[in-house]
Amino acid sequence: MKRIVLAGVVAFVVALVTAQTAFAQVQVGIRGGANWGFASKPDFLNSLNPVLQLSAGPTAAIFLDVPLSDRVSFRPEVAYVQKGFAVKQSMDLNLGGFTLPLGARIAYQSQNIELPLLFKVNLTDGPVQPYLIAGPSVGYALSGRVRTRATALITTRPIDVNVNYGDMLNRWDASAVGGLGLAMDAGAGKFFIEGRYTHGFTRQVQVPVVNINARNRGVAVSLGYSFPIGGY
Repeated sequence: MKRIVLAGVVAFVVALVTAQTAFAQVQVGIRGGANWGFASKPDFLNSLNPVLQLSAGPTAAIFLDVPLSDRVSFRPEVAYVQKGFAVKQSMDLNLGGFTLPLGARIAYQSQNIELPLLFKVNLTDGPVQPYLIAGPSVGYALSGRVRTRATALITTRPIDVNVNYGDMLNRWDASAVGGLGLAMDAGAGKFFIEGRYTHGFTRQVQVPVVNINARNRGVAVSLGYSFPIGGY
């Protein structure tokens, strides 16, 4: 996994140094927005019937857009994204003619550095260009926490516990990214809006004997701007 990260960094640096191509200018850009994280449901939770919820958080990135042809470009990124998921469990307690709803919401949130190596395909030419993006990504969790909140007649204040990554919790995450975007010419550069889906392949919890098949998923929406840094 460390070799994959090193390869991603090398690819980003090489693309930055190669500041022009035979087709068009290299672009550098930034984007920022929100990521709604969730996870695949482990089999052992089926008997408990919890409600899995989205966990919203920020995402931001700096990237290059290196043309490979008239329509296709290579887009390496260095990104920050908050991943995670939330589990809500509820029940009704019968107190003799009075029903007291009880519940708890547990959210796992991790702060991650991501290295997506994407390919971008422009679908049309003109001042407004819809496009597709797709490619692999590898991430590393810098830190994480579990936030717990209970409800009865009132909702308690959240209790945060920092996550100690080690043998049971995996810092690394290999994933695939796919998405749609719409870019608009704005002076020398381009404004764009983009939606993407991330499908994680790495099992996040490693427990002996028990197969906890929890893998990261995420849907993100970003706004950004890119501008040329090379010559024609």
